[in-house]
This record gives sequence, C-alpha cells and structure tokens, in this order.
Amino acid sequence: MTTWLPSLNALRAFEATARHLSYRRAAEELHVSPAAVKQLVAKLEQAMGTPLLVRRGRGLALTQAGVEGSQRLAPAFRDIAGAVEAMRVAEQRRRLILSVEPSFATAWLVPRLDDFRQRYPGVDVLVDSSLHMVDVERGAADLAIRFWNGSDDGLVMHRLFDEELCAFCSPSLVEGDAGISSLGDLEQTTLLHWDLTDMPWAHATRFWVGWTPWLARIGAERIKPGEGLRFSDYNMAVQAAIAGQGVILGSGPVFRDLVASGLLVSPFREKVVTDIGYDLLASERSLEREEVRNFRDWIIETAQPSR
Repeated sequence: MTTWLPSLNALRAFEATARHLSYRRAAEELHVSPAAVKQLVAKLEQAMGTPLLVRRGRGLALTQAGVEGSQRLAPAFRDIAGAVEAMRVAEQRRRLILSVEPSFATAWLVPRLDDFRQRYPGVDVLVDSSLHMVDVERGAADLAIRFWNGSDDGLVMHRLFDEELCAFCSPSLVEGDAGISSLGDLEQTTLLHWDLTDMPWAHATRFWVGWTPWLARIGAERIKPGEGLRFSDYNMAVQAAIAGQGVILGSGPVFRDLVASGLLVSPFREKVVTDIGYDLLASERSLEREEVRNFRDWIIETAQPSR
C-alpha cells in the first residue's frame, strides 16, 4: 500500500525552519522569501491536521509533532542529498562544483584557474559565483570559499588568507600635486562603499569592511569619510576604483594581481588585519573523490604568500 506524502517542498521548508527556528534564516538557505516559507509550513500543518511550530516570545518553538517530524526529516534530507550526489558523481566523475563569492572569483581565483587546468586537464571546474552560502554538507557544492570568521561543524576547513584591509585607488588619483598623499585627503575624496544590507553572512563581516571602523582601527577617528558612492555589487565598486572614480577598501592578498598589473595602487601604508579571512570548506564525503582532493591541495598551495 502506497503511503500518502505531503509536498516535498513543504517538508523541506519545515525542516529548514525547524533547524533554524527562523523563517528568515530558512528562506536564506532555500533562496526564497520568508513569506513563501511560512506559507509552505502552514500548508503542511493544514495537511497534517496539527500545528508543528508555535510562536514563543519573539521566536519560534516546535510542538511535539514538530519535534518528532524534524528529528526524522533532517537525516532523510541528508540521505536524499547523498543519493543525488552519488548519481551526479557516477555520471560526472571528473567534475567538481566550487561555490565562491563573486569578487574573490574575479580578482583572484579565475586568473589562476588555468594553472589547475594545466595540471589536471581531465577535471572540469564549475565556478558557482554567488553571495549566497550554499549548503556544502548537503552536496550543493563540492567545495566552497567563504569570507567570514565562522566555523561549520562537520566540514573540513582550511584558511587560505587572513584578511588585510587596505585602501586602494587608481594610480591617476595619486599623481600630481593634487593627488592623494595622506589620510586627511580622504575627507575631500570620493569613497567607494560596499552595501552589505540583506547579505546572509553580513553580520559576521560588516564591522570590518566599512570606512568608519577601518579608520578607527588605524587610529584616524578624526577623519570623517564622506558618503561617496555605494554599491551592492562589490565587483562594480572595484571597477569604479580602477576607473579612477574613488578610493575603495580591499583585501591585500586578493588585490595583489591588480596592484602588480598597475590597475590599482595602495596610497597609504596603513592596513588592518582582521579576525575574518577566506576559508576553503569541504565535506568529508566530497573529499573521498580524487579531483576534489587535488583541487583542495592546489588552491592551498596557490594561496601561499610566495604565489
């Protein structure tokens, strides 16, 4: 006899909400709106004929039925992810998916990928360039590079770079008598800002990537930076800096190539070493594959300061 099952999307929405006890965080994981998640959970509760989540203060709590369901759904979805991964790997044994933040991919990773291709010509690398943190443990990607100060239980993590935040601009802005020569010049200079609003990982990094905290960390609180230009896409902010439209805060290790090519210069000696950095993450399951291990070893070697 066939057992009736409710919508798989509704079950997935409930499992994510139960794990986070938050519609918002579940929506970020599933790449949908909180309203959509809430509606799916409500439909599941209606189909089951019993509440699964209740409001408790400003948060959510599981009912007994919700506890029973979430305890069984979590491993079930891991098994489904494992099955999908096994099918994908069986069909494309020499392909790997790398999830990476767009600006890191553009400025540092992509120019170096040809070296990996030369070393391992039989491996195809799909670069998933997105600001969303995909679930590596569930097989959404084989590897991920994240800019943060966090940790992921159950994943293998390697630090590629410790972040060093420096000011960068086009060489044209430092040339001549009217060029930028001191930190005080920033008060009359267009500053380029990266707007982190609504980024799922912003709470861990927002303190470091703004001009005001950077100036405070180098002991220049007296300098009051102007509003300048704001960008939601960091790559656009970098291009604006290259075009001479203002000064940007950027990563010393990541911008190394742009400086070496003469597209950007760092007009000041001051830099801030932060508690965040670029970490490579992989699951134990994905590291069972030779091509994933090869890429991990290659990028760790490539990220060494001498490279």
